Amino acid sequence: MRALVKLIAFVLLGLFLVPLAARATWFAFEDRPASWRDADWSSTGMLPRPADAPDARLLIFSGRTGGLKGLVAVHSWVVIKPANAKAWSRYDVVGWGSPVRLNGWAADGRWYGSTPTVVADVRGAEAEALIPKVEAAIKGYRYAEAGDYRLWPGPNSNTFVAAILRAVPELGVVLPPNAVGKDFRNEGFYAGLTDSGTGVELNLFGLLGVKVGWVEGLEINLLGLVSGLDFRAPALKLPGFGRIGLGFPTATEASAESR
Repeated sequence: MRALVKLIAFVLLGLFLVPLAARATWFAFEDRPASWRDADWSSTGMLPRPADAPDARLLIFSGRTGGLKGLVAVHSWVVIKPANAKAWSRYDVVGWGSPVRLNGWAADGRWYGSTPTVVADVRGAEAEALIPKVEAAIKGYRYAEAGDYRLWPGPNSNTFVAAILRAVPELGVVLPPNAVGKDFRNEGFYAGLTDSGTGVELNLFGLLGVKVGWVEGLEINLLGLVSGLDFRAPALKLPGFGRIGLGFPTATEASAESR
């Protein structure tokens, strides 16, 4: 029994505490905004004007959040534009007032000064087919009332986007491992398929769990922090750092792999 306890302690140290300590050291020397007032929230210019791109488009972004949360977490949001729409529509969940916000920031805006990562980018007829499902998932999000938001372990901004991915598994993507709150589930205890339907998952309140699947890779969740491996685009998943390895596979790339 003592040997087993030592082994568990060694594994936890290697998978969680060492990466967190390294990330904290790096974080201490990063140049970052002192507050949200000092942060750059402007457009990155990643998206064209809607008039210049009439085709439908569906995107999911994720960007490093601010304050001490930025040590371990990112913020995620959804952007949609039906064919010939005159504007982008951006949906976020935030922790003040009514949680679900429409167009609170530029669709491709920086988050706390951080340039976002594109998690999903679907265009044309495929996007047009998926947008109604995304809109239905947004409308049906169960934590949409004032007071529903909870920073940890959820429901938060990443819980919101994870709920959309769960409702639209055709996207074939997963949020970054440092999207804290993505594993929060309504059920409390969950045993079943992963969100993409390509693997299996055990999950207890988003605080403890394990999942393995082609899209999700291998993820071990401890108190909302994730360590693991990405199989599709080989990479390590480490608390605080997110993915370290090949580029983040987007939905467009996932679709190309299946053709």
